Amino acid sequence: MPIRLNQRIVVPVVCVVTAFMSIVDGVGATVALPAIGRDFGLATAGLDAVVVVFPVCVGLAVPVSAWLGDRFGGRRTVLTAFAVFTAASGLCGAAGSLGELVGWRALQGLAAGILLPVTHALLYRTFSLAEQVKVSRYMIIPQQVAPALAPMGAGWLVDHLSWRWVFYANLPIGVTVLAFGLLFLDPHRDHRPGRLDVPGLMLTAFGTAGLMFGISEGADLGWTSGPVLAGLVGGAVVLAAAVVVELRVPEPALRFRLFTDRLFRDTNITAFLGFTGFMGAMFLGPLFLQEGLGLSAWESGSSTFAEALGVLLTVQIVGPLYARVGPRRIAGCGLVGVALVLVVFSRLDADSSLWTFRGLMFLLGAAMGGVFMPTTVASFTGIRQADVSHAATLNSVVRQAANAAAPAVVTVVLASAAAVGTGAHAHPPVAAFQHAYQVLAAIAAAAAVFAFTMPDRAARVAAAARTAQRREAVDV
Repeated sequence: MPIRLNQRIVVPVVCVVTAFMSIVDGVGATVALPAIGRDFGLATAGLDAVVVVFPVCVGLAVPVSAWLGDRFGGRRTVLTAFAVFTAASGLCGAAGSLGELVGWRALQGLAAGILLPVTHALLYRTFSLAEQVKVSRYMIIPQQVAPALAPMGAGWLVDHLSWRWVFYANLPIGVTVLAFGLLFLDPHRDHRPGRLDVPGLMLTAFGTAGLMFGISEGADLGWTSGPVLAGLVGGAVVLAAAVVVELRVPEPALRFRLFTDRLFRDTNITAFLGFTGFMGAMFLGPLFLQEGLGLSAWESGSSTFAEALGVLLTVQIVGPLYARVGPRRIAGCGLVGVALVLVVFSRLDADSSLWTFRGLMFLLGAAMGGVFMPTTVASFTGIRQADVSHAATLNSVVRQAANAAAPAVVTVVLASAAAVGTGAHAHPPVAAFQHAYQVLAAIAAAAAVFAFTMPDRAARVAAAARTAQRREAVDV
């Protein structure tokens, strides 16, 4: 039985550490890719599965997380998933081949996909609606500090120890938090769950896996090869079948019918395209610095961290502007900024200053900071209270899909350039990285165009009403 301690302290601690470890693990793996490639004798362009598999598996596990939390209780679900994530981290560090590393990364992703929604559900149950607004303002700080610290920490570990310590570093943190949760986290269970939507979950899992396999392996195996065509065509067909099934069952794992709400649909399309461009740049940066410019992992990590500072600055400014300006203009202008910064990135070469790169990373984060909050908050405007958890699940799946698509897009460009240029197993030339930035800029520009078409009047009215209510409460 857990020892009694104020859950208003325990739950935020568990939630913050979970988000921190998940973010750090993803960013650290990207920084370590060149070292992993050298250790296994592989070109970095062929290692995208190490990064792609994590968000794919997170996205696969998210739909079932709510059911598991209801079925086994929040405490048991969180602690079990945390134990699995910690163990998988150690196994990643001990991996003897690329296949083993990808397999254990998949297990990490599945555990994280359960952890993130369930810990957030515990947070919402612990605090009242009014308190959640204040808590959320503090929660965003560690979520932005993690991307800032992770590249530097991972770079130091890679340069002074090995890439394996990027994963081993999770062990002491994981064991400490697991013991903390066992001692202090109270059981949480609101109600018994409904029937598990197994067909929907299986179709979604196989469809997503097939599609991402085809995208990530197309450049290496050839877009007309049997396995790639089977993955692309088969994955698309299975995902279409998943949508049909989910629209017909009474309690679907993924409530796709919510996409009939135009604002919810448009914000998610905007987020998918915007996140693909942004996360693609986050994946490309360390590769450009280490392989294109020949810098160390520490120099790479200490340069990409500036992005998080830009995000943190803009998020604090966007909040007060949301009710007056609306999500359409904020997100659209932010994505225009992302596209422009990526165009400037595409002009960098071997003679460019590292401080120029750092400045651009700061501007990239500042521009993207105008996209995170508006697209998320606006997506819930027309959603009924009973569907909020399902809408949150779909938002998570869309963003994880973008996180998986981003490195796949970058890898396709880099691998194609390496194959055409100096051989399939050579490092891509600087020109290949420039072309990849141009592709990402085009994706961000498309997201900006779509963002400016969002009908956001309802979102502005709802935000203004909430602001007025808060002012009245203060006056009283």
